[in-house]
Amino acid sequence: MGALDKKIRKDKKRILKLFGKHISQGQVRYLRCAHLDVQEERRAGIEFVDKESGTTFFDAFTSAGCFNAGRGNPRIIAALEEAMEEYDMGSPGLFSRAKIDFASKLVSLCPGNLKRLVLAGSGADAIDGALKLALGATGRKEIIAMVKAYHGHSGFSLSVNGKEYYKHLFEPLMPGYHFAHFGDLDEVRKLASRNTAAIIIEPIQGEGGIHVGSDEYLHGLRKLCDELEIMLIFDEIQTGFGRTGRLWASEHSGVVPDIMVAAKSISGGLYPNAAIVYRDNDLFGRFVEAYPDFHTSSGGGSDLGCMVSSAVIDYIVEKKVWENAARSGARFKAGLEDITRENPEIVKEVRGRGLMLGVEYKYEFIGALMADSLAKEGIWAAYSGNAPQVMRFQIPTTATETEVDVILGRIRNAVKAMKPYLIFMMPLAKIPVFRIVFDNVKFQIFAFNVVRDFEEIFKSMKAR
Repeated sequence: MGALDKKIRKDKKRILKLFGKHISQGQVRYLRCAHLDVQEERRAGIEFVDKESGTTFFDAFTSAGCFNAGRGNPRIIAALEEAMEEYDMGSPGLFSRAKIDFASKLVSLCPGNLKRLVLAGSGADAIDGALKLALGATGRKEIIAMVKAYHGHSGFSLSVNGKEYYKHLFEPLMPGYHFAHFGDLDEVRKLASRNTAAIIIEPIQGEGGIHVGSDEYLHGLRKLCDELEIMLIFDEIQTGFGRTGRLWASEHSGVVPDIMVAAKSISGGLYPNAAIVYRDNDLFGRFVEAYPDFHTSSGGGSDLGCMVSSAVIDYIVEKKVWENAARSGARFKAGLEDITRENPEIVKEVRGRGLMLGVEYKYEFIGALMADSLAKEGIWAAYSGNAPQVMRFQIPTTATETEVDVILGRIRNAVKAMKPYLIFMMPLAKIPVFRIVFDNVKFQIFAFNVVRDFEEIFKSMKAR
């Protein structure tokens, strides 16, 4: 081992120690157990390089869809540099060319009569604002959300998360929130009434396991909302800006919501920004004019953020990234389906649209095993937080078909490397007590860290 390698390893140990001391030791253990304790360098396109190992990783997670325009996009970086020469964040609520340009560009791309917006600082912040808009404008007090939904971790957004894991420590949360299973229109009908202010839904559930809302389901929700004068909210934070093969996921079904939330990729992966887009009608108009400060944010709609977001929109529209997402996504999905046919004992199903794809395994613990195996092959992927048996693949929408082929090859290698573990784990998983242990996240972290300890001891001995 050379002097430079020793220095890099020493620096990494120091960084992990300080991260654990000042931020979270649990996060260090969690990442380390899956070989994801990496330091991102040379971030470009759909790749980044781990500083310690020099391994080139394909980013198949993209921070849940933040990097639709690619990592370190030079045009977006140039837009931020230009903005910094003239602007700072700016004062919330004051006029600026940056705000107006971004707002005009965004609403020009939105479906139907979604022509007005409120600026926000993040996805969760925008979800809060969308729910407040629906509650305030209608004067109603109830919300319907979906089981396994994910909308953020702040006050209102946490209340519409569809998994108790995120919420139980912080109850009581907002009152009047009800949950239906995604895709079950009859269940929604039973919950809906003239007291319901809004139904909030992801057109494709992300954290819930990449479940695609059918055209029939989404049209049914639209009809129900029209009948009862309920506001239909689409959370397009992950699905928007070309990820699903259309500019907006709603375009697949032709259903236009009353309120739509956009964030993540709107930032270009450089500067946080978000927006709540809503119908230009009397109901919303009267409320917003009466209460123009019903939702404000010091960082949301900043001048710097709006300059970056304008550049993101220009890039996405010029490159028609949704067309590439549809093309590369079809190739990716076909390859994943081939892998499924080759491994029916491991993989249950592949689903999704464009470059928002999910692979569901037979058992939850396979998700953790696969994340580890993929990391060893140089693929940064994450299983779904609300459905651990589903591996999410959300590579940048700029990915070429050639890059997709390389990723598919690495996924095949990862499945092959994982199989020796499954020889004894799969039979044991049929016994309920072992299944419970294998699916337990704390057990997974402990077991994988023990394996990692032995790997590093062996590597150290080999180096000497």
